[in-house]
Amino acid sequence: MRVLLVEDERLIADAIKAFLERHEFIVDWVDDGLLAEDALRTGEFDLVILDLGLPGQDGLEFLRAVRDDKADVPILILSARETTKNRIDGLNLGADDYLTKPFDMEELLARCRALVRRSVGRTRMLLQHGALTLDLDQKKACYNGAEVVLQPLAFRLLTILLERRGRVVSKSDLMEKLYGWEENAESNVLEVYVSQIRRKTTSKLIRTIRGVGYIVDEDIPA
Repeated sequence: MRVLLVEDERLIADAIKAFLERHEFIVDWVDDGLLAEDALRTGEFDLVILDLGLPGQDGLEFLRAVRDDKADVPILILSARETTKNRIDGLNLGADDYLTKPFDMEELLARCRALVRRSVGRTRMLLQHGALTLDLDQKKACYNGAEVVLQPLAFRLLTILLERRGRVVSKSDLMEKLYGWEENAESNVLEVYVSQIRRKTTSKLIRTIRGVGYIVDEDIPA
C-alpha cells in the first residue's frame, strides 16, 4: 500500500514514515501543499495522510482541490487543530478520517488500514482468488491450503495484481507502487518476483503482457 504523507514537520514525518514502512507501507513524503497536489496528480496512492498547517497551500485548500478534481483517494487528516470546527470543516470538505496530534502510532496504523480496506470494499484484510489466499495483516499467502513463503516485495506485487485482477498493470506503475520515489531498484526486479510467485503457486496465475506489464485474469486458470 502506497501512502502520500503531507507533513511539514520533519521529525514527525520521519517517525510516521519509519513506523508505517515497518508495517509494509510504501511512504512518499512532501512538506508542502502544492507539492502534494502535484504528487497526487502524477502518481497513484492508496491513502493520503494530511497535515493542515502547511506552507505553499493549506491542508484544507489541498483537500478542496483534490475533491474538486474528483479524486477519490482516502484522506486521513492528522493535525494539531483539534477544535470541533476544524474536524467538521475537514470532514465536510471530503476527508475520510481525522486524528489529532499527539497520537498513538498503533491507532494511526489501524485507521490507515481501515481506510484502505473501506476504499477497496473489504471488511477484512483478506484477498482470495481461487486456491490462493492472501492475509494482508499477517503478510501470509496460502495456495491449495498450504502456506507459501514469499519475499516481502513479491507479496506486495501479488497483492497489487490481485487487487487489480482483470486489468493490465504496467511495469512503471508496479515499480512506483513497490518502491515509491526510490530509484535504487534493479531493472529486472519485477521478473524475479513474478517468477518466484509462479514457481510457488502456478505458472498460470500471472500473465505477462509483453512490452506492457502483467495481469491476473478474473477467471481462475484451470
